[in-house]
Amino acid sequence: MEKQVEIIVEGKVQGVYFRKSTKEIAQLLDITGFVKNESNGNVLIQASGTATQIDQFITWCKTGPPAAGVTNVTTQDKELEAFNSFEIQK
Repeated sequence: MEKQVEIIVEGKVQGVYFRKSTKEIAQLLDITGFVKNESNGNVLIQASGTATQIDQFITWCKTGPPAAGVTNVTTQDKELEAFNSFEIQK
């Protein structure tokens, strides 16, 4: 069963290839949605997939790519949207 979550990642997460790495991991896990930088320095992710896929994805988000310094990850279930792929939004 598909589910969708909003993930907010805080810390040193901009300028460290977080969005690019997030897209690569999402594609490996067959997750759809998007990732974008927020003006407050956080990264916002909308992700759709199975519960197992989403759990694995959230686990990765808690560490991120090697140069990142994640300090907090919050998640919230969202209403399912139809995403065709996983994209980086500006």
